[in-house]
Amino acid sequence: MNPGLEHYLVLSALIFSFGVFGLLTRRNLVAMLLCVELVLNSAALNFVAFHRFLFKGDPGGVVFPILIIAVAAAEAAVALAVIISLFRHRKNLDARAADTLSG
Repeated sequence: MNPGLEHYLVLSALIFSFGVFGLLTRRNLVAMLLCVELVLNSAALNFVAFHRFLFKGDPGGVVFPILIIAVAAAEAAVALAVIISLFRHRKNLDARAADTLSG
């Protein structure tokens, strides 16, 4: 049995749901960053699935996931820098304690 478009869409919806649930329930900044990555990966999976099943040969379905990966890498670099800076100054990673960025 070959997986169809609906299988990929269901998997993407599950990954997106886990990401949003984790983003809303977690207070640890690193866990929240990982949940954002799950949301971005679910979007990339949708683009690749639609490219494979509906728009065969159209390069847009492949270019968008590459852009998503680039944006996710830049977002992870900036977010990790902020998280490390917050941990150095406040000694915890609780999102509630990180309400201001001033020292």
